[in-house]
Amino acid sequence: MTTQLIKSSDRGYADHGWLKSFHSFSFADYYDPARMGFGPLRVINEDKVVAGKGFGTHGHRDMEIISYVLSGELAHKDSMGNGEAGGANAGVIRPGDVQRMSAGTGVMHSEFNNAKETTHFLQIWIQPDQRGIAPSYEQKHFDTTSKRGKLRLVAANDGAEGSVTIHADARLYAGLFDGVEAAELDVAPGRLAYVHVVRGALSVNGQDLTAGDALQVRDTPRLALTAGKEAEVLVFDLAA
Repeated sequence: MTTQLIKSSDRGYADHGWLKSFHSFSFADYYDPARMGFGPLRVINEDKVVAGKGFGTHGHRDMEIISYVLSGELAHKDSMGNGEAGGANAGVIRPGDVQRMSAGTGVMHSEFNNAKETTHFLQIWIQPDQRGIAPSYEQKHFDTTSKRGKLRLVAANDGAEGSVTIHADARLYAGLFDGVEAAELDVAPGRLAYVHVVRGALSVNGQDLTAGDALQVRDTPRLALTAGKEAEVLVFDLAA
């Protein structure tokens, strides 16, 4: 088994006033040739957006983009009509929601914090396993009970177990762990695993992690998550 601990303090950081952002992988002005991604996982940005501010309209292509809100809310609008009055999707993301946008051949979107408090969220980019697909959008809610003391599948390439469907060879799980709560996840031969602690503290295969820390894992058949202290965690099962 090969593991690499990435401490929260090792991440890139940008302070734009209205936006404070930690970058787990190279992004924007933060560049580290050793941190260009892990398997198809390309970006994990931990963002805090002050009230009344946000990301103006901008474009993406050929990327699976997942937003995961921890506190506050984020209003999403895009060129597919999501977030528009009368559109199929309201486009407001709140804690417990998982939003998936497949950029495909190209999509324009904006994200704003219209609430009265700072919005804290993760934006995740995963490289698709096929390029040039039609852009699409999906949003689902996963309540606290479904993640308490277990790893709940929230995104997968086959939409299994009610997860959002991503066009990539990856599966994303979310879990909440405290005290004696524990879970295991089998990792198939040749697969990669990436564990990102969102908040609190947690032990993964005996390695202690705190908020913002991550563990890259190769050549291990199983992940064991134990000793949580008000922990929220994301676990990625990825193609090599």
